[in-house]
Amino acid sequence: MRSLPTRRTVLGASAAVLGSGLLAACSGSAGSSDSAGSAGTGTGTGTGHGSMSHGGSAADVPEGYVDPAGPEVQAAETARNATGPLIEVKMTATATPLDLGAGITVRSWAYGDRLPGQEVRATAGGTLALTLANNLPEATSLHWHGLALRNDMDGVPGVTQRDIAPGGSFPYKFAIPNPGTYWFHPHTGVQQDRGLYGPLIIEDPDEPLSYDKEWVVVLDDWIDGVDGATPDAVLAELRKGMNGNPGAHAAHRRSASPSPSASPSAKGTKKRSYVAMGGHSDYLGGDAGDVVYAYYLINGRVADDPSVLTAEPGDRIRLRIINAGGDTAFRIALGDHELTVTHTDGHPVEQTKTGSLLLGMGERYDVLVTAKDGVFPLTALAEGKEGSALAVLRTGPGTAPTAATRPAELDAPPLMADALRAAEPVALPPRDPDRTVRLRLTGNMSAYNWAFDGAPYTPDQRHPVKAGERVRLEFANATPMWHPVHLHGHTFALGGQEGGARKDTAILLPGRRLTVDFDADNPGLWMTHCHNVYHSESGMMTVLGYQL
Repeated sequence: MRSLPTRRTVLGASAAVLGSGLLAACSGSAGSSDSAGSAGTGTGTGTGHGSMSHGGSAADVPEGYVDPAGPEVQAAETARNATGPLIEVKMTATATPLDLGAGITVRSWAYGDRLPGQEVRATAGGTLALTLANNLPEATSLHWHGLALRNDMDGVPGVTQRDIAPGGSFPYKFAIPNPGTYWFHPHTGVQQDRGLYGPLIIEDPDEPLSYDKEWVVVLDDWIDGVDGATPDAVLAELRKGMNGNPGAHAAHRRSASPSPSASPSAKGTKKRSYVAMGGHSDYLGGDAGDVVYAYYLINGRVADDPSVLTAEPGDRIRLRIINAGGDTAFRIALGDHELTVTHTDGHPVEQTKTGSLLLGMGERYDVLVTAKDGVFPLTALAEGKEGSALAVLRTGPGTAPTAATRPAELDAPPLMADALRAAEPVALPPRDPDRTVRLRLTGNMSAYNWAFDGAPYTPDQRHPVKAGERVRLEFANATPMWHPVHLHGHTFALGGQEGGARKDTAILLPGRRLTVDFDADNPGLWMTHCHNVYHSESGMMTVLGYQL
């Protein structure tokens, strides 16, 4: 039998039982709007994704579409029949110093005073009631990545709720239909690339796997608070540094390896640049990313001062691996161990053995390992960039690995999701699609104009679908970069209905196509977007809307 996880609560005392907060006005809300396409007064960056305010009434929803707080959404929630336990949580988003280890302290934004935010655990078939208090200096939100939850709890300002203004709060409450490994983060500006993220573990009351220990592994790329850097400043640099200067972009791409560079400031001094310079990955189809990060982390720790899991030789360990990065794919391996992949994005797959995995931003994998005797590195290479993250598995005496340790398993090609098959209980049943939605990914680094179909995101965009349909999404990547595409509120089958793994986030390589199918069984207005936070905030996102 597996041992019970030791971390089951989040910051602070349990909240009082709260109502669903159906698009209720947030305390101190940052502005309002007369329509879904008009700007509010929040402080989000870029396209206005983070700064829109939903007025909270049916008048804000385009005519003919389901209201995120409407009766169709309530009926779907009732049908989930959440009879399991209610988990009540209070959480605070706040500015705080964070200890990354090795004497490195940065000031950032986080949930409470830790990185990652303390995990939230609940049970499938139950209900989660979490109140987020916003002690940040600007508006925020909370998105539950991967969950098929009620639409008005999805946490997208301008689409499903109002911004949570500074000093305000929002009560999230929803049924939890599916077990699995998920996570939570803001859907406001580029806030996700600060310390605002945490694991969300939904336990299966009829857990079929047998294991002795569980290891939640959260990967991240870190820049906030280092030499005064912020994600907003990085986004501004990406836009300014490439616009009208394709020659500089070409020079960047000729560089041998990515590294932070010094660029002249207005006063003639030098300041650090975080624009990626020459990062390349064959597995990602070329260009690895846009941003050079100061540190790469596992569970909030730098490689020179890693977190450690202590176990016994022979223990069967379940790793729940989450890529919470903003711009970095990670190739991960546990030295001298074979990984048995059991789930991706919360859904079971036909168990597959591998030495290493490649995770795009937003992806999750569950794996089982049988621990050997000794000390072993869990190494996550920043794919196509210089640097790696490290954690340690210790089951006996031995010399601890260092940041320079590179497991041999990383030298072989990593497993990616297209090599997996859905386990029979979650395989999408065969059915011809009733509707095909085609989305072309457009943009480039020179102009930093990422979008779908050449049209940067506005909150009034709608790609219509109808409840009960089998929907096919066809993504065509016309850009020179890879993109992890993410769909809210649903899971799709990779490659359509031919037994492909069930996922909510998938890697799309440059010049390639990605076809996925899903059943339209969760009414509302749902985002789909690139999960590179700088690409999405620059415009590469849109909305699928259920028609009445």
